[in-house]
Amino acid sequence: MAKKNVEKPRREPTKRQLSRWQQQKRRQRFILGFGIAIIVAVLGVIGGGVYTQWYIGEYKPLHETVIEVNDTQFDMDYYIKMLGYYYYAEQVPPQQLPSFADEAVKIIEQNELMRQEAMKLGISVSDEEVDEEFRSHDLPLSKDYRDVVRTQMLAERLFDEYFDEQVPTYAEQRYILAMFLESESQANEVRDRLEAGEDFTQLAGELSLDDTSKEREGDFGWRPEGILPLLLENSIVDEYAFTTEVEALSQPIYDETKIKVVGYWLIKVLERDKEAGGANVKIMLLGSEQEANEVRARLEAGEDFATLAGELSLHGTSKADGGDFGVSEGMMSEAFEEFVFNAELDVLSQPIRDDTESTLGGYWLVEVTDIDDNRQIADEDRGLLKGEALNEWVAGLLDNPDNKVESYLDEGKKLFAISHVLGY
Repeated sequence: MAKKNVEKPRREPTKRQLSRWQQQKRRQRFILGFGIAIIVAVLGVIGGGVYTQWYIGEYKPLHETVIEVNDTQFDMDYYIKMLGYYYYAEQVPPQQLPSFADEAVKIIEQNELMRQEAMKLGISVSDEEVDEEFRSHDLPLSKDYRDVVRTQMLAERLFDEYFDEQVPTYAEQRYILAMFLESESQANEVRDRLEAGEDFTQLAGELSLDDTSKEREGDFGWRPEGILPLLLENSIVDEYAFTTEVEALSQPIYDETKIKVVGYWLIKVLERDKEAGGANVKIMLLGSEQEANEVRARLEAGEDFATLAGELSLHGTSKADGGDFGVSEGMMSEAFEEFVFNAELDVLSQPIRDDTESTLGGYWLVEVTDIDDNRQIADEDRGLLKGEALNEWVAGLLDNPDNKVESYLDEGKKLFAISHVLGY
């Protein structure tokens, strides 16, 4: 068993000011509209159909409202610029841009809802602060991209001011050890070794298939409830750790969603052309040596390979074809090809371990070595809890029925935006 770790404000405008400002804006819109009307009339006489085509084909679509968040409207031009920004910032492949077009809509909606809700909390970022941020990074003062910077600054302000008060500084914490193993049989074997006195951290560092657990040698230290789901991307370990007694080593706990980088092949070579460097094979990828041995026994007993591959194989390319697969040299892992290009034809392989393939599922072993009912939360953990609280708060804004959020983008308008982003 591992030893216990001993301790390793902005002033808002008044209603009168708002009223005066709104009157000025109305006058500006009237003057601007009147000026545009004169320009349109002149161009109508001079340009005729050329202007009409430009207006209908470009100007009008770009200035149509496509997203509305309560009383704030965003036109097509804004959407195109933001879609382009996030497309390049997130390095989205061009073929994924059509689906990302919907994601960009959500980003715009959530950013605006965050701004509006933050205002209600008395938290905002002024134009002057945004300008200063731009100047400090020598960025061009584009209104569209200023909104991106404003959103980031606002999120940081919410994190530092509002959510700092929402997350406690002290909480119950538990000292947690955890490792992830490929199968129930392996987990039981390792559990027996731990019960016999072997060191948890040594075995976790050697055997754990979860990167975080392996890097920490299974030692997650003192943690408050809610942290391990953020580190491990599931709640299984956290749920066990906060419902068990001290020094109670868990039985193997199944996790069907965890991805691990290991798999086991069952292969039968049907035909091979060594000169061409190719072969036709029947294959099946399974998640553990235990499962591979069990499936191999079923095949040896006469069950159909294609049926079992279609039901159990984790190799997507061959699964739909009942395990039938064509392979060329250099296409698969060294372990895979070593068998394919050297084994006898029509002979079913033993399970072949492949550390390059990703498979689902495995088993956790968890132990809590100590409990402290009221321990100060480490800054790193508190930051994670604040960040998660902020993310949940922002995501919940779209579900609030009091917020009116509308997108007027149909497939045609999305294609119009995508064509502008890609420069078509």
